[in-house]
Amino acid sequence: MTKQKILVTGGTGFIGSHTVVALFEAGYDVTITDNLSNSFIEVLDGIEKISGCKPEFYNLDLTNKDAVNSFFDTNSNFDGVIHFAAYKAVGESVDLPLKYYGNNLGSMVNLLENMGQKKIKNLVFSSSCTVYGEPDSLPVTENSPVKKAESPYGTTKIMGETILEDAVKANIVNAISLRYFNPIGAHPSALIGEIPIGVPNNLIPVVTQTAIGKRKKITVYGDDYPTPDGSCIRDYIHVTDLAKAHVIALKRMISGTQKKDYEVFNIGTGTGYSVIEVLNTFEKVSGLKLNYEIGERRKGDVIKIFADTSFANQELGWKAEENLETMVGSAWAWEQNIPKLFPGLS
Repeated sequence: MTKQKILVTGGTGFIGSHTVVALFEAGYDVTITDNLSNSFIEVLDGIEKISGCKPEFYNLDLTNKDAVNSFFDTNSNFDGVIHFAAYKAVGESVDLPLKYYGNNLGSMVNLLENMGQKKIKNLVFSSSCTVYGEPDSLPVTENSPVKKAESPYGTTKIMGETILEDAVKANIVNAISLRYFNPIGAHPSALIGEIPIGVPNNLIPVVTQTAIGKRKKITVYGDDYPTPDGSCIRDYIHVTDLAKAHVIALKRMISGTQKKDYEVFNIGTGTGYSVIEVLNTFEKVSGLKLNYEIGERRKGDVIKIFADTSFANQELGWKAEENLETMVGSAWAWEQNIPKLFPGLS
C-alpha cells in the first residue's frame, strides 16, 4: 500500500520537526520545505535518528511566488499540508511589521493558490492563542471573542485564519486551524528541540540558557499582576503532545470525518502556570538555582490565559499527556545536548 504523502512547511523548525517525527511514526511519507531562516539543516539528522526515516527536503522561500509555483509543478501529489512556515518573534514584529505581514501572509497566499491549482484539499494551519488577546473570561473556548492583536505577529494569525476561512468558502481547500497555547519541551531523545536564533523570545529557552551559563540572568516581567504570585499565567503544552494533535487533525481531514470544512481547535493542557511556578518547577527538576530578577511589566503581555480543551478532547480524541515537570525536564536535557549536536553554536 502506498503511503500517504504530507507536505510540512517550516518542517525544520521547533514544532515542525517534532510533527515530522510524529507523522513518520503514524506511517506517513513526509516532504519538508523550509528556507532555514530560523532553523538548521542538521535538524534533518535528528529526525532521521529518531524515526529511522529521512524526509525529502527542499530549501524553499514560500514568499517567492515563482519558486513556489516551480516546486508544486514537480511536487503535487500530496494528501495534505501542515503549514508552519512563518516568522514568530512578537517583539520583532512590532519593530518590523511589514516584514511579518509580507512573509506570514504572502507565503500563505502563494501556498493556497498552488493547493487550489493542484487540487490538494487538506490544510492544517499553525495558529495561536494570541488571537484571543486578553480574554474576558477563563478558560477560553473556541467561541471566545477574537480580539485586536497586541502585535503584528498576532495580527498575522488572525488574518491567516480569515484568509483560510475565505479560501474554504471558495472551495479551494478544507482546513483546520490549531490555536496553540505555549509549546515548550523537547523530544525525549534530546535529538531535536528549540534552538532560538539570537535572543530567545520565549521563557523556557531563557531559563535553560541561563541554567547552562549562556545567559547571566532571567528577567520576570512584572510581579504585581492580579495573579496568586503576581507573575503572568500561561498554559504550557509539551511540543510532542502538540505534534500529535497535528497528526490527528490531518487524519480527520484525509478520512473525511470533518464536521465542517473549516474547523478550529484549542490545543493546550487547560492548566495555567505562572512564570514563577515554571521557574520553581525547573529548579526542582534540575536541582539548580536560577538567577532571576523582577523587572518592569512588558508591553503587550496578557495577564493570564489558559485553554478550555474539551472540544479538542471530544472531537479529535486528543488530550495533552505530559506534565510541567516532564516539559521543563526535556527542555533541560535538550539544552545540555545542543553543544554536542551543534558544536558551532556558542
